[in-house]
Amino acid sequence: MTRIASVNVNGIRAAVRKGMNAWVDASDLDILTIQEVRGQREHLEAALPGWHVLEHESQQKGRAGVAIASREPALASRIEFGDEALDSYGRWLEADFRIGEHTVTVVSAYVYTGEAETPKQDLKWAFLDAMTVRLGELNTPGALVVITGDLNVGHREFDIKNWRGNRKKAGFLPRERAYFDSWLGEAGAEIARVDGTTGTGLGWVDVGRTFAGEVDGPYTWWSNRGQAFDNDTGWRIDYHLATPALAALVEGYRVDRYPSYDTRWSDHAPVVVDYAI
Repeated sequence: MTRIASVNVNGIRAAVRKGMNAWVDASDLDILTIQEVRGQREHLEAALPGWHVLEHESQQKGRAGVAIASREPALASRIEFGDEALDSYGRWLEADFRIGEHTVTVVSAYVYTGEAETPKQDLKWAFLDAMTVRLGELNTPGALVVITGDLNVGHREFDIKNWRGNRKKAGFLPRERAYFDSWLGEAGAEIARVDGTTGTGLGWVDVGRTFAGEVDGPYTWWSNRGQAFDNDTGWRIDYHLATPALAALVEGYRVDRYPSYDTRWSDHAPVVVDYAI
């Protein structure tokens, strides 16, 4: 069994100060993908001594950043994503691992937050377009690939507690959700999407929704405003999207929600998945 976890740490140094390492030590992880590192390699290595660390740092100091930490070294890694006009620095990192007789590709992704009807949303559209291309390339027959991380979109009404009030806000815009309709639709089929358009299905599997079923959540992010965490008024925006071959090997899925507001070491909770490889 291989345990892969993902989490947006909201700054690796702050997460460590607040108690991240106690969770890491207790979780028996094989691979950990990290988003919003907001630091450099030295900070990751200090936070995860003894781990093999790959990172893709943002060009903006103190912003974004993705990483993959593993017990065994990766065979190869890649940061190429989209065209030259797309700023994907600190937002996309792929790594290949040899696990038993299999090669497994793990991606740490951090999609732009966006802001409806502003240039910030244009960056998000471009990133989601590039993801669509790359997801089509990665999902080959029999491939074992998982896209993990903070994708900053709640796909369905189950994924946001107050979805009615967020239909015109970034993170739950129909056009954003339509990307997920295509990614998760039957491979090669014409998909009717939530924004009224059609697209071609890419055949990926949302591990969290598949495992949890048609229920609210389980949420992975809560606003710091008001009593959102205490009332579980959250969003499910952190995912494991797996190829069908890898999704068939899922043995367990959980969100490690913090026991209380004051024990949180990030505003996101880790997503932990066990794969039978």
